[in-house]
Amino acid sequence: MTQKIYDVLIVGGGPIGLACGVEAQKADLDYVILEKGALTNSIFNYPINMTFFSTSDRLEMANIPFMSIGNKPTRTEALEYYRRVFLHFRLNVKLYEGVETLTKKGEIFEVKTSKGIYQTKKIILATGFYDLPNLMNVPGEDLPKVQHYYKEPWPYIGQKVLVVGGANSAVDAALETWRKGADVSMVLLEDEVDQNVKYWVRPDIMNRIKEGSIKAFTKSRIKEIREHEVVINTPDGEVTIENDFVLAMTGYKPNFALLDQLGVEMSQDEKKQPCYDELNQESNVPGVYLAGVVCGGLNTREFFIENSIVHAETIVKDILEKLS
Repeated sequence: MTQKIYDVLIVGGGPIGLACGVEAQKADLDYVILEKGALTNSIFNYPINMTFFSTSDRLEMANIPFMSIGNKPTRTEALEYYRRVFLHFRLNVKLYEGVETLTKKGEIFEVKTSKGIYQTKKIILATGFYDLPNLMNVPGEDLPKVQHYYKEPWPYIGQKVLVVGGANSAVDAALETWRKGADVSMVLLEDEVDQNVKYWVRPDIMNRIKEGSIKAFTKSRIKEIREHEVVINTPDGEVTIENDFVLAMTGYKPNFALLDQLGVEMSQDEKKQPCYDELNQESNVPGVYLAGVVCGGLNTREFFIENSIVHAETIVKDILEKLS
């Protein structure tokens, strides 16, 4: 029996992957979306109480209104919205099916997953960047008390918590855990928290640091994590503090392994940005398209849901032209 060959296979079931699926379906392409976790898995892994920076209308797709109670939607509202998009279009999504290998055989790609093997004429990589945390590469980082994902403050009541990082996720974790009774300190690479922290949150964390409620070690780095302590390199020398939990909010990076398997080239600078044509989102490998934040490589502040939804329509248009 000859194996079915899809017109397009989409890796990633986040908002951009779903948008690509919607456009493929509208174009009558035979497609499948593979997602290694839950639907919109990256949003599912966001902190439970997270509020988006963007307004709900900017996160919409396929002319389906995104209604939220506030101007800026919450994580739960986003999960519900994209679930409704999934159900409305009856998108062909395979959940909890991670892609393991990607190979090209002539004009056809073979995709091996945790559950089977697929063949496809075109591939869209919409894998985001929330899967792999940036490691600190310090002794003790593998201890159970070190967390690279933060969900909610309740486990940290009455605990000595060290938050590493100065961007939105770090600030949210520091403020939430402090408000629930944790003894919170922060390690910042710069002399203050990131300038791009949400404008309604940044004054809050700055005031908590100024008044001493949250201790900030500025221009500092973690040297070592021990079972009950953390050693920090500061401008004033080495400091050792008592510690129960480390929340390493150090950012995330794309799954470069999948790009490497297909031969997608990267820029040679610190961004490690994948090579692709901005006119059609096709990479240097014919038939392999990039959609969403994966396009930015390690520069994770260039692409967001709201400014990369358009990739879906651009890609499907190009695929239609090349399959015709």
